[in-house]
Amino acid sequence: MEILKSYIKYEENIKGSHFLSELFPCDTQAAARELVKAQKAKYADATHVVHAFVIGPGAEVMGMSDDGEPGGTAGRPALDVLRGRGCTNTVLTITRWFGGTLLGTGGLVKAYGNGAKGVLAAADKAGLFEELVAKKSFTFTTDYSLYKLIKNNMELFHISGLTEDFGTEISISGEIHESEYQVFISKLLDISNGKIIVQ
Repeated sequence: MEILKSYIKYEENIKGSHFLSELFPCDTQAAARELVKAQKAKYADATHVVHAFVIGPGAEVMGMSDDGEPGGTAGRPALDVLRGRGCTNTVLTITRWFGGTLLGTGGLVKAYGNGAKGVLAAADKAGLFEELVAKKSFTFTTDYSLYKLIKNNMELFHISGLTEDFGTEISISGEIHESEYQVFISKLLDISNGKIIVQ
């Protein structure tokens, strides 16, 4: 299962209608609903703001809406494409500005399905998906004498979201792959002769 790292969009015009497909990283259903609400407010001039989302470690939480398009012609094709991609923690909105020509149900299914495929292809091309890995947060403090040695050792691990606060001591926080957590703690204890306490 893969997750999206950052926002991306894809646009196309079909028979005068403008379609804007946008992908957002998102890890809770509540946040997904807020995001969709914000999109509707942002594009108040649009005819429809269709959405689909998949959330959870196994993409077990799903949602979608046709937002006024005929039932099953917009949200469902978009969700099917998202699910077929094997990604999670992702929200897709497809905003349509009607251009005067009716597309018919088949045309709508194709348009929304293609919008979903287009933005996912753009995300793939940009390398915006990464494997979903369980992570664990850590915080510890160290004195300045061990800083360089600790930093060198940290490069051996998958660490993200690193923050460092330089005061009397150095406070270091971040996230590490859960599978590496215990080895990381042991390494810090070895380096500091048991002085570093990780929270």
